[in-house]
Amino acid sequence: MTGDIVSTDWLAARLDAPDIAIIDASWHLPTTGRDTRAEFRAAHIRGAQFFDIDDISDTTSPLPHMLPAPAKFAARVKMLGIGDGKRVIAYDSVGLFSAARAWWMFKVFGHDDVAVLDGGLKKWIAEGRPVAEGAARLVQARHFTPRPRTFMVKDMRAVAAALQSGAAQVADARSGTRYRGEEVEPRPGVRPGHMPGARNVHYASLLNPDGTLKPPADIAAVFQAAGIDLAKPVITSCGSGVTAAILALGLTLAGARGHALYDGSWAEWGADPSVPVASGP
Repeated sequence: MTGDIVSTDWLAARLDAPDIAIIDASWHLPTTGRDTRAEFRAAHIRGAQFFDIDDISDTTSPLPHMLPAPAKFAARVKMLGIGDGKRVIAYDSVGLFSAARAWWMFKVFGHDDVAVLDGGLKKWIAEGRPVAEGAARLVQARHFTPRPRTFMVKDMRAVAAALQSGAAQVADARSGTRYRGEEVEPRPGVRPGHMPGARNVHYASLLNPDGTLKPPADIAAVFQAAGIDLAKPVITSCGSGVTAAILALGLTLAGARGHALYDGSWAEWGADPSVPVASGP
């Protein structure tokens, strides 16, 4: 395993280690109607705290779950018992969908000691490992020092400039049908299609059927097959900045450097009539 992903065996052997903080970062599209907090109370890995992606965000923004200010991020995570010196292990309920977003957020705020549980809660339960019910256990607040890395985040202006100049490639993590504009976007007022020049790398193409990540060489091959040169800068995007983080994790595992994430993603781009939209392959 690399430092950015850990196996269920690894976590099971360290479940009570005092320097580990486990977070359930499950999140689903609003159209699914799922209640992640209720699901957490029904079953979570023992010792896990619930990491609310919608709450730990800039709630003043009209866009969904944009990055919060450093002070807000620090205030929220320290109440989850996460502080300097803690190793954070993030998982979600479906294998890998939103846990990478939490992983990326910690990276953005300068906390490198963070990893994703490969296969998530789905794999954990499938292996017959124990789960807990009810609310998260009480933890002592700790001191968390945010050290923002603004170079890891891009806004719409930066993405538009990169596409025009060719200074960076854009990898779109949405499904092929959404990328090609063949289905209605889940958010009202958002046009179907993709950014002209963006390449489609569906996040699911980086995963095995059980929700674990493919080996680094296979991940690199997926990006290369989509026309992404891993030796050049890459900006990842998706519907609202969640599955784009899976691409960021994949790029990291494949050894790519200098990549960033477009936080507004298609929720912003597709709703802004001042920027162009393309359809088709």
